[in-house]
Amino acid sequence: MPELPEVETVRRTLTPAIGARITTVWDSAKGLHMQRKPPRAKLKTLAGATITGVRRHGKYLLVDTDGPSLLVHLGMTGRFCIHRAGEPRHNHTHLVLGLADGRELRFTDARRFGQLDIVEREREREHAGLALLGPDALVDGVDPDALLAVAKRRKSPLKIFVLDQSVIAGVGNIYASEALWRAQLRPTTRAHKLTLPAAKRLAAAITETLTNALENGGTTLSDFVAADGTKGDNVDYLWVYERDGEPCLRCKTRIKRSVLGGRATYYCPRCQTA
Repeated sequence: MPELPEVETVRRTLTPAIGARITTVWDSAKGLHMQRKPPRAKLKTLAGATITGVRRHGKYLLVDTDGPSLLVHLGMTGRFCIHRAGEPRHNHTHLVLGLADGRELRFTDARRFGQLDIVEREREREHAGLALLGPDALVDGVDPDALLAVAKRRKSPLKIFVLDQSVIAGVGNIYASEALWRAQLRPTTRAHKLTLPAAKRLAAAITETLTNALENGGTTLSDFVAADGTKGDNVDYLWVYERDGEPCLRCKTRIKRSVLGGRATYYCPRCQTA
């Protein structure tokens, strides 16, 4: 599933569409996340609007116009790309915004776990997807004192704690494993046992992990591409994710894989002991 670096990469590569006027709106009328169909009537209100900006909070994109904003969540296999109007459409295309300059913004999603919605900017934090989000890991930063204060009230494993979008918005399964390795913290350690020194290491590790991934254009394991169609290179720079059986890049111990909260978790049994 695309995480903060991937979604931020999409946001940045969508900026060439700013200033373009939306002339047509087409949708597939198919259900996406939880089989919920996007609001067709509201989507149609984008026709005639001009794109004024592209924002992100956590894993959510917000395409602002001089009317309402389009909310996009990529889900597991979603892509939101800029195309020439004459290019053939992918079989799993669910939204096409035709632009006056002959380009199109297309949302495709093979597995249909993504989300599309229309929100009014002044009320966007009332949206179910945005209302419970915590601070954005890069825009707002990760405050170790605030992180520790929340952790002390939780008994969930640290990996599950870091994945909680109400705690930090934007960290997903790949970068949770990566950050915990960098901070030398065991994924199964209970959150309430976190100490201030460990919280400082974790906060720094989350920031560094996401920043490095963003600099590499995100991690493409299978489906992710930027809005211009390019793949991310960060898969070549992962420390533990999908490296089970390979030597730890810090101590040469073999990386282990386990399942925690239903998600694959990768860690070094020697380095990550705290």
